[in-house]
Order: sequence, then C-alpha cells, then structure tokens
Amino acid sequence: MSSNKQEKKFEFALSKHNYMLMAVGFAIIILGFVLMIGGRSEDPNVFSEEIYGFQRITLAPMVVLLGFIFEIYAIMKKPKQ
Repeated sequence: MSSNKQEKKFEFALSKHNYMLMAVGFAIIILGFVLMIGGRSEDPNVFSEEIYGFQRITLAPMVVLLGFIFEIYAIMKKPKQ
C-alpha cells in the first residue's frame, strides 16, 4: 500500500461559501412561497378577489424563480483556490 492513498484528505464537492449561497437561495424560495399565502375569504360562500392580487399572481412566482436561479448559481460557482 502506498502512503499517498492513506494521506488523501476527504473533501466535500462544494465549498463552505457554496453552501452558504445555497442557504440564501433556499431562503429566497421560502420567501416566495410565503408571499403566495393569503387571499382567502372569511365566508366560504363568498368569492374574494384578493386571491388575484399582484403579490400572489406576479411577484411571488418571480421571487421563487429567482430563488431557483440563485440556487443554480450557488451550485455552479467554482470555489477560489
């Protein structure tokens, strides 16, 4: 057995910085889903137009999409040598 194989250090595929960026991306995705919450009516027999607001129909899906794009960036970013 060669000593080179025994001295090989275990390393993760991504750096600590990548994992921190992934946590930020995950938080952005969670924020997008939180923005989708709400808009229900107090009375189930009455329709509420609040469900079609800008926040739930436009803003929240864009924030979720931004979070997924940020996640891809976080995974693909090369660590500094």
